[in-house]
Amino acid sequence: MKLFEFEAKNLASNLGIATPRGAVASSAEEARDIHKRLGGAVVVKAQVLVAGRGKAGGIKFALKPEETFDRAKEMLGSFIKGENVRKVLIEQKLPVKKELYISIAEDRMNKCQTVLASRQGGIDIEEVARTHPEEIARRHMDPVYGIRGYEARDLALNLGYGGQQLNMISDLLTNLYRLSVIYDCELVESNPLVETQDGRFLAADLRMIIDDNSLFRHPEFQERSKEPGAELTPLEAKARENNLAFVELDGDIGIIGNGAGLVMATIDLVKYYGGQPANFCDVGGGAAADRVASALGIIQSSDKVRTVLVNILAGITRCDEVAKGILDVKKVVGLKKPLVVRMVGTNEEEGRRLLETAGIKPLIHMEDAARLAAKGA
Repeated sequence: MKLFEFEAKNLASNLGIATPRGAVASSAEEARDIHKRLGGAVVVKAQVLVAGRGKAGGIKFALKPEETFDRAKEMLGSFIKGENVRKVLIEQKLPVKKELYISIAEDRMNKCQTVLASRQGGIDIEEVARTHPEEIARRHMDPVYGIRGYEARDLALNLGYGGQQLNMISDLLTNLYRLSVIYDCELVESNPLVETQDGRFLAADLRMIIDDNSLFRHPEFQERSKEPGAELTPLEAKARENNLAFVELDGDIGIIGNGAGLVMATIDLVKYYGGQPANFCDVGGGAAADRVASALGIIQSSDKVRTVLVNILAGITRCDEVAKGILDVKKVVGLKKPLVVRMVGTNEEEGRRLLETAGIKPLIHMEDAARLAAKGA
């Protein structure tokens, strides 16, 4: 479960992790009132669960309360990467001297928590890892002992600090690790962690992802996880209403398959041929025509999708039912995007006949279908 920034910061503050002064607002009027209480310049931050909100216009600065009103009014009700903005966080603008990066992530390969720290904060850590890997300090934490004092101090030294500031960073790292353990986090990330002009350290941004399997230990989050549409994009919410396994991605090639393994393999193959998948959609085994039609209708309703790939390996699923679902969509609303179909297995001949009669020629080989979809059909 992903937490909103304001939720993560509330939890962090309880453990002594410094964050900027601020409050969350659900209306432009409320945002303006918060600015009046804070005084000075502020940052207006859209509260969404997707990454990259800054580049999408989800972080704005304001000098006066009326500016904050305008910024909040723009953001509230808008969509950032498909997610509706329902709240904004109004925070004091910090006098930044330096931006750092710190994260504590679940490391499945090493079966422990791994701490990453870098002097290059405020930018994509993957880009830093690619261009300047030497700028990232990495430490694997013993799950029995956690982060020990000398490890925290060593990381602080790697960030270039000594004296009193070394102790401050060490304490902050220790508290971030405590936050990670207490709430069973897959990720705790502060990017940026800011050093101010007067030598303080504050988590200017904070992300937390809690392991869904641990929610029984965190009753305060259980109800939110059950809310209709919680953490879902509009397409994901629509898919949930139709009982489809659907996850929206950042690409432009819609993917439909039967079985999670086949869908993931299809996504990998599309990426191999240079395409960018727009979603994961598993219609499941034994999918009837209406289920296939629902999936195709949802995917082609997305403005970002330019091609749709349907990949079916039919066992208990029948190719003729898949074909009927596709033709139902064609008849009712039309095929709005180029469509690539690959299907083999049960009732394959009848499925092929139905599609070919409608001018759709299904492919046999998965590689050919992925290559064609990646090229935009």
